[in-house]
Amino acid sequence: MFDNDMIMFAAMGMGALSFAVIIFILLDPILSGSSKAEKRKKALAGGAAQKRETREGNTEARRRQQVSETMKEIEEKSRKREKVTMRLRLQRAGLETMSPKSFYLFSAIGGVVLALVLLVVGIPIYIVPVGFFVGGVGVPRYVLNYLTKKRQKLFMSEFVNAIDIIVRGVKAGLPFNDCMQIITTEVGEPVRSEFLNVVEQQRIGVPVEQAMQKLFERVPLQEVNFFCIVVTIQLSVGGNISEALMNLANVLRDRHKLRAKVQAVSMEAKASAGIIGSLPLLVMGGVSFANPDYMSLLFTHPTGHMILIGSALVMLTGVFVMRWMINFKI
Repeated sequence: MFDNDMIMFAAMGMGALSFAVIIFILLDPILSGSSKAEKRKKALAGGAAQKRETREGNTEARRRQQVSETMKEIEEKSRKREKVTMRLRLQRAGLETMSPKSFYLFSAIGGVVLALVLLVVGIPIYIVPVGFFVGGVGVPRYVLNYLTKKRQKLFMSEFVNAIDIIVRGVKAGLPFNDCMQIITTEVGEPVRSEFLNVVEQQRIGVPVEQAMQKLFERVPLQEVNFFCIVVTIQLSVGGNISEALMNLANVLRDRHKLRAKVQAVSMEAKASAGIIGSLPLLVMGGVSFANPDYMSLLFTHPTGHMILIGSALVMLTGVFVMRWMINFKI
């Protein structure tokens, strides 16, 4: 029906048409300008992305610079912190109602009382000034340090709960100052009174940074310093304060667990130190009860007085060394 020439011409025509269609498909983007448009789109998209990355990088760089400047200001203010006064020591011990003059007066009365007791007992006159110094300086300072450490321990037991209140309040949409106000009514002492001081200072116009610095001065704990730095940076520079405080609360909980573990491990050493330190006094008391004349020379003869003083100094040195060896600070 069809000869070979017609079939060959038809095949050649189909091949030429197919080749033309392929060439058209390949050259159409160039001829229509779509390839140039795509290139322009990609260039614009790349330029926009690059500008966005540059803008984000500049924002992050500015934020880091602000954080660095804030940290430097905090460090400079901590270096310029004034010397610890007696009023500040009384505040740290929870004795805000006592004035420094009253403390010095009670200390002098204690020294005079102890000196009179030593005179009545019959202690030589040259040991009385030592008793006055111990009763007027040593015992009051020891009591003040004991009350300060006890108050700080109570503060740390409630401090993490206060941070959790701030985190939950900020996540719920409350302002930071309102969260601080909630702490003054929901958390126990001494956290309640310390945060109440911060809230009252803010009410009269004191900046948050200065209020936090005063808080750290009244409660000089490393955990409180962390809290003050986080709050100061987040409020001045910006950022997610709830996430930062949540991480801080987790760190404080881990520190508390580690401190409790260390105390549990060191209890055996503390018990041994207590037994060794009290053993000479127990032996001395037992011998005095069994044979009073045997120990009376230590209290009546000048050489016995020197032996007692030397023994007391050696014992105190040993007790302080043992305390230093078993006292782990975390």
